[in-house]
Amino acid sequence: MAQISWVRDELLLACALVMENGWRELRQSDLRVWELSDLLRSLPLHGDAARDQRFRSPNSVSRKTTDIATAHPDHVGPATKGGRPTREVVSDFLTHPAEMLAATRALRDGIASGELHRIPVQPDEADDDGGQGAREGLLLLRWALHRERDRGLRNKKIRQVQRLNLPVRCEVCTFDFGLTYGPLGADYVEVHHVTPPPHHRLPRNASRGPRPAVRQLPSHVSQELQGAIVAHSGRCSCGNALGNQPRGCLRLVNCCARCA
Repeated sequence: MAQISWVRDELLLACALVMENGWRELRQSDLRVWELSDLLRSLPLHGDAARDQRFRSPNSVSRKTTDIATAHPDHVGPATKGGRPTREVVSDFLTHPAEMLAATRALRDGIASGELHRIPVQPDEADDDGGQGAREGLLLLRWALHRERDRGLRNKKIRQVQRLNLPVRCEVCTFDFGLTYGPLGADYVEVHHVTPPPHHRLPRNASRGPRPAVRQLPSHVSQELQGAIVAHSGRCSCGNALGNQPRGCLRLVNCCARCA
């Protein structure tokens, strides 16, 4: 069979296994390698490639764990030729371990529940790199895009915020469309994931355009954006003065280009 390159989703699963193994490679005889081989062959990513028994076989999975282990900066000795995507995933796991492990758990849960098999390919999921620029991988990005079109999910979150007596405004810069534009802007907000589905927590975010949506937003982004806005003369790029952010189990982010 023709060689099929490893995509980010597969690398996330393999890197999590190597990380849990103390950044050491796993041999072909390891039962965890066989389990991962079966999981990779079940992913809805490569069409009917899994019909060939050589596709993501335990042997190929073991070799990829070697690529990952030797890409670790503490590895002593020569590194195998795992390629740039492998090195990038290793770097992401070292820089954002909690976030990457959460994405891996979400990916496993989505496959185990069958949810990721039921979601159709989304027309806007692939960019110039085939969707591989998404840190959480293509399948979780597909899941988020699919949920983005669920207006009921957005409305449910807004109702939850209102029941908590929290304002429907940005949790990064406190901009409120209702206060600025009157009834026309009341409850205008985008709802964003701050952790990958299905373990999601949704923040509110305002947009530059009239498109209520739900999309993926890494868990550390709201805090980073808030810091950037505070450094920007204490005002949002829209000119709104910053205030105290509402606290609670829901995160709403609601304003401008810098927040979106």
